[in-house]
Order: sequence, then C-alpha cells, then structure tokens
Amino acid sequence: MKKLILFFLIIFSILGLTACSIHKDAEQKEITFWTLQMGDFSDYMYKVIRTYEKEHPNTHIKWVDVPFSEGEKRTLAAVMTDSPPDLINLNPDFSALLAQKGTLEEIPETAVSEFNPEIIKALKYNDKLYSIPWYATSAITIYNKDLFSKSGILRLPKTYKELGAISEKVKTNTGAYAYLPTITENDTMVKILNKYGISEPEDFLRAKLVFEMFKTLYQKDLIPPESITFTHREALEQYMAGKIVFFQGGANFLTMIKENAPSVYAQTDVTEQIKGPVGQNDFSVMNFVIPSRAKHKKEALDFCLYLTNEQNQLELAKMTNVIATNSNALSDSFYNDYSSLEAKARSISAKQINKITPQLRQRRSQKEINTLVNTAVQSALLNKDSVENVLVKLAKSLAGFED
Repeated sequence: MKKLILFFLIIFSILGLTACSIHKDAEQKEITFWTLQMGDFSDYMYKVIRTYEKEHPNTHIKWVDVPFSEGEKRTLAAVMTDSPPDLINLNPDFSALLAQKGTLEEIPETAVSEFNPEIIKALKYNDKLYSIPWYATSAITIYNKDLFSKSGILRLPKTYKELGAISEKVKTNTGAYAYLPTITENDTMVKILNKYGISEPEDFLRAKLVFEMFKTLYQKDLIPPESITFTHREALEQYMAGKIVFFQGGANFLTMIKENAPSVYAQTDVTEQIKGPVGQNDFSVMNFVIPSRAKHKKEALDFCLYLTNEQNQLELAKMTNVIATNSNALSDSFYNDYSSLEAKARSISAKQINKITPQLRQRRSQKEINTLVNTAVQSALLNKDSVENVLVKLAKSLAGFED
C-alpha cells in the first residue's frame, strides 16, 4: 500500500512539473525594444510590431523611441543595470564601444546569412559579431551639369586625384570651385585617408601625399577657404548657390535642392562617390544590439531578424532614402531603377554597398582621434607647420591611443 501511495505521489509530481513547464512556455514575454528617432515612421513601426505579435501570440513588443541626442547616454546607463532593453538601435561606433566593455551578446553568424556580407564584415569587432544591421546610407556625388559642361572637362572625376587635377580648369572656366571638401568636419578626413589605405596610427606618416594635395589646392585657392570650417550643410548651400560644381552627400539632399533651389535642381545629376586608390566606398549604417544582461535574448534576436527581413526592409526603404542591408532586398528591382534622379541616386548608392571594405576600424577614442587628425590637417593647410612635422606629431599623438 505504501509503495502504491509513493508511486502516485511521484506521478502527480511529474505531472505538476510538466504543467508548470507548459505554463512557463505559454507565459507571455515582453520584449523591450528601443529605436533612435523613428517617431516619424510610427505607422510603419506599429504595423510591423502588430504583425509580429499576431504571429507570436505569447510575445508582446514594448517599443520605446529615444531622441537621437539621448541615445548613447541612456543606453550606457541601461546596459549596466539588471534589466536593460532586450533590443537597442545604435550606430556601429557606439556598438563597438559597448562590445569592448563586454556588455553585448555575441550574434551567431548563421543568423545573419541573408545580410550583405560586406556590411557584416565591417560590423565585426575582434572578428566577432555583436550587432545586426538595419539600414544603411552611402554618399553619392551630386553635380551641376551646366557648370560641368562649361568647365570643358570631358570625363567626370572618379578619384580625389582626378578631382584635384581638374580643379584649376573648372575654376578658370566657370568661376566656381570644383568642390568644398569640409575636411575638418567630424571624421571626413579620417575617411578620406582610409580610402588611401591609411587607418592605423603607424600608417599616418604615409598621409603626406593626401595632406600635400589638399594643402596645394587650399593655398592656390582651388578649394574654398571655408573647406576647413564648413559643415556638409553649408557646403550644400554653396552648391545650391552655384558656387561649387560637385557635392558629396546622401540621396536625401536631392529633396532639399529641389525644394530650395529648383533651377539648380534642373541642372543636377548624380554619379558615384569620389574614391581613393583603394577603391572602396564610404557608408553609414544603423544597427541593433542585444545587451548581455537582457532577459529575453532569444526572442529579441527573433524579432530583430523579422524587423530586418527582406519585406520589412524594402518597405522602410520605399518610405525613406535609406538603403536596405538584406542581400535579397538589395537585389530587388527597386534598386535597379534609373527612371528619375532620386531613383538613380538610390540605385547608385545601393550598388556602392557591395564595395565598402577595407573599412576603417573604429577605436575606443575615435572622436579624439578625429579631432587630432582635423587639427593636423588644418595646421598643414594654414602653413603653421610643414606637412612632415605635422604628420610626425600626429603619429606620436595617435600612438598613445589604445583600442
């Protein structure tokens, strides 16, 4: 009799544990999901969220849109707590910083097999992946067809060397500058140097050719004096005023030109961005990360891959000027359309995504490095010191920065 009672107690215990397990699996999970400044696309975001929740009835997505200016500060504070968001939208620079701090979950490469391999390669930190790309941009060259025709130049420049070589003829024949490079704005000069294969501190002594090229153009008044003070927005104003022939920027700037300078827009065309001898293109990307302390990492990754799938990326791209990062989306006919200026710009930008490496390796003190490089090039252009001395000092300063 005792054995029979014991048998039933064991059976009931097993059934109880099974019921608890089933209940736990069926329990609704709330995924906290942060984006950066996506409020203007709330209809799209809520549509994706509702569709996902319908397909996953045990999952609730709590969407929080964070102002861009507060993203890094709020994220840094959140990932150090025991209850961070499960999925966070960031830029790669800050994502790399968090990866360095050991606060991010590693992403298995098998999960991102549908994404553009060049972007995946560029996002890796220490050969490991800690982020999933969402959308990208890649600058194109916007130019004034009328001024270019008057310049007497027969072929569009493709490299900085070619652009520098035609600058004098352009100015002589048109009265306009060929371009305004904004070389001390953020990481502009660092990216130009990267196009010459220069990215590590020990490489900067090889930047003499690039520094001297810009110094010659500056001192001969073949690039505007404002090249060392203006931002790309101010350079755009110069383009809309007909004072420069070439402007490098995203396809979204075409809308601004159309609205603010329709006569210039009527003479505007687009081509590939200016390159260096290495041949790669600049790009920017926004990605997602999963904090290592997140409670629902598996579910966060699943939702992230749903949000960034071919269909959802294409839908977002058609609403904006961003470029998809999903390989299937990038091969869609949407990115092979040259029927309008905007479509042409979008298609050129998308094709550039296929050649973005070798990409600059971001460092923990990248902002300080950018500042040192910008100060150095400004010193060289203003003739405060020789290019050789400027680069020696720069290399010594950069050598003190750790990864």
